[in-house]
Amino acid sequence: MTPRGIGLAVLYFALGAAAWAQQQPPVEPPEEDESLAPKEYSFNPLQAEKEVQIGNYYFKKGSYRAAAGRFREAVKWNANYAEAYRRLGEACERLKDPKGARQAYEQFLKLAPESKDAARVRKRLAAETTRSTPASQSGNKSTY
Repeated sequence: MTPRGIGLAVLYFALGAAAWAQQQPPVEPPEEDESLAPKEYSFNPLQAEKEVQIGNYYFKKGSYRAAAGRFREAVKWNANYAEAYRRLGEACERLKDPKGARQAYEQFLKLAPESKDAARVRKRLAAETTRSTPASQSGNKSTY
């Protein structure tokens, strides 16, 4: 075989391999570092309580973003944990996130409509509703 024939054979082989590779879906290796693997949540009220306790620590310290993250973790471990939603609403208020606060407070009221904090949460939701009306947006800017 001549050098030109070898070159053509290599070229055809490379083109065939490239076409074959495009047809095959990429296979990802299993994640070796388990800390990078996505976290799987299942009902775990003890873990949820632990997350709320840590969130309360961060909230008292003034780290509202960290506190909100812990409260979000708590509701992933226990979706029916009303206290975690209330605390998440408070953290979102401090972070100037009225949409997040509203969602958290509404979920709290769904789960615990008769709780001792329900009246206070309803007041906060009503105050937020009056703040977001068009009349208050036209020049009367108030925040939490």
